[in-house]
Amino acid sequence: MDGSLSKVDVPEIQHLLDLDPYLRLHEGEIRRRYGCFQDVIRHIDNTEGGIEKFSRGYESFGLHRTPDNGICMKEWAPGAEGLYLRGEFNNWNQTQYPFTRLEFGKWEIKIPPNQDGSCPIPHNSKVKLVVKTKSGELVDRICPWSKVVKRPKDVPIFEQINWDPPKEQLYQFKHRRPDKPASLRIYESHVGISSHEGKVNSYKEFTRDLLPRIHDLGYNSIQLMAIMEHAYYASFGYQVTSFFAASSRYGTPPEELKELIDTAHSLGIVVLLDVVHSHASKNVADGLNEFDGTQSCYFHDGGRGTHDLWDSRLFNYTEHEVLRFLLSNLRWWVEEYQFDGFRFDGTTSMLYHTHGMGHGFSGDYNEYFGLNTDTDALVYLMVSNYMLHQLYPNMITVAEEVSGMPALCRPVEEGGGGFDYRLAMAIPDMWIKYLKEFSDDDWDLEKLVHTLINRRYSEKCIAYAESHDQALVGDKSLAFWLMDKEMYTSMSVLSPPNLVIDRGLALHKMIRLITMGLGGEGYLTFMGNEFGHPEWLDFPRIGNDESYHYCRRQYHLANDPNLKYKYLNQFDKAMMHLEKKYNFLSHGQNYISRKHQGDKLVVFERADKLVFVFNFHPNNSYTDYKIGVNIPGKYKLVLDSDAEEFGGHKRLNHDTDFFTANDPWDNRRCSLMVYIPCRTAFVLAKVD
Repeated sequence: MDGSLSKVDVPEIQHLLDLDPYLRLHEGEIRRRYGCFQDVIRHIDNTEGGIEKFSRGYESFGLHRTPDNGICMKEWAPGAEGLYLRGEFNNWNQTQYPFTRLEFGKWEIKIPPNQDGSCPIPHNSKVKLVVKTKSGELVDRICPWSKVVKRPKDVPIFEQINWDPPKEQLYQFKHRRPDKPASLRIYESHVGISSHEGKVNSYKEFTRDLLPRIHDLGYNSIQLMAIMEHAYYASFGYQVTSFFAASSRYGTPPEELKELIDTAHSLGIVVLLDVVHSHASKNVADGLNEFDGTQSCYFHDGGRGTHDLWDSRLFNYTEHEVLRFLLSNLRWWVEEYQFDGFRFDGTTSMLYHTHGMGHGFSGDYNEYFGLNTDTDALVYLMVSNYMLHQLYPNMITVAEEVSGMPALCRPVEEGGGGFDYRLAMAIPDMWIKYLKEFSDDDWDLEKLVHTLINRRYSEKCIAYAESHDQALVGDKSLAFWLMDKEMYTSMSVLSPPNLVIDRGLALHKMIRLITMGLGGEGYLTFMGNEFGHPEWLDFPRIGNDESYHYCRRQYHLANDPNLKYKYLNQFDKAMMHLEKKYNFLSHGQNYISRKHQGDKLVVFERADKLVFVFNFHPNNSYTDYKIGVNIPGKYKLVLDSDAEEFGGHKRLNHDTDFFTANDPWDNRRCSLMVYIPCRTAFVLAKVD
């Protein structure tokens, strides 16, 4: 990419307007936003020689060893009166090594090599920046571009480490990146909690123990959470202090995280990073806050620079050096660690001046194209997606976005936001509401199905029944809502029959399958929830006496042949492998031929060959029930939630062939007669 505007001068907005004619009323605003995007790209072209060069800030900013073994360090601190470098290398002398002031708020220092030709700052030694504020005070700071930061065991503040090991100790990637999947099956993961032991798990252990499991289950993508370094473990990684540093609490991050990603690639698994560019920690000593001694620098000054609910700082996306920092941050994770894409956290908060707080978002288009939309943040997201997709054609970007902003998942060239997917965040909220407030006898199938399919045409969604949000303490997982305390006493295969457990297992499987089948073009589960993890997630904190008891994932439960968790685990595996075989997520909208509230039945088709059948009735089973299908021929049963290996009652005959009758039904060209047991879901596939 040469940084030119040749590909973005004339937006293909007409295509966007043809997809959604209601957007014509807001064409002027869409073009205005696109014009703002163009202005940013042009400015970068004119001042920096193109976005490709501009987004490599990590090559010049921060601490670097020069070819002759000296040190060069460059920083942006416009509010500082002076800058100094100190560390173990000079016995922490505050003012021995001053920076030279450059233009536009930048500072630089060059330290020659030692007399013996060695580097003056050894590998693995500690360093700090010293900022002289406008009041003359000298304060310690960590370089915003730090690649490695560590924290002594009983010290709450991170320290910058000059990570410069001998070349032979650097991890060398061995495997090529997998091709971009046609459909995403995402295993949302957190390295630290991935052990059944009460401890912080390591990159090495995750690579050894979890990657083979994820591959065996059939997931083709991992979404790694809480990787960008964060001071407070219980924040789940959402209070980032060092944006370029992978968390050192899981081991030796540069080499061991690279090994994790490389091993995932060897298994055909793409790896997404949960990137937090929506806000930053308020930490001063080891974060970006007040870096140059002022309230601004990387952030807006005043009220606009603080998120009241999250108690964090908000970036100023109009500032040239902030753009360099954030865009370079994305490039760093792709270039240095070989990540295949990003899940952008807090996108809704970025898009609106109110951060989405207290806003229900009714779907009225005026909510998206009015003064509440933060154009600066939206344009930053457009620039990020444009850059990533231009430089890396196989890049995957996902927006954590709940408002339904139109065109967010359309190409930037059309005037869209440029994301590939958005998370279907209304779906898990619906399931919690249904399980919390209604018996399944009273579920409104019309509303249930509407929520599952209520997404913008031509904008891809990732569906999920529950993510880490629903697993955190204060909420309950779906398995807990369904079975609660009975899980502690009745999950043994030797336990006497239990109606609560029987219902819970049946609905857990059905909820996941209908969510995957109807909810989007991708699917996600949070680690452990696929087998009905019995407890919530609670990080060690003062309120629980710093306990790790709930800060773990008990995979041994799914491995135990004497426990019923294995049934849910095996069903999830079968569900993933069904998608792997038929690629139904990559096919567009489904045709729902039946939603019958009285019979509590839902029937739909997907990927032409598959027919999904759900009977949510707690008691009624149906013999010779007619369902409509569009493709005539022979069908076979390919997935059955009532099968014995999934803890079911094995009421369906898997040797039966189903032949269509030339009898149109439910607006389909032909029909089938099937037996549908109560609280059962199954999938039929057309046989070629």
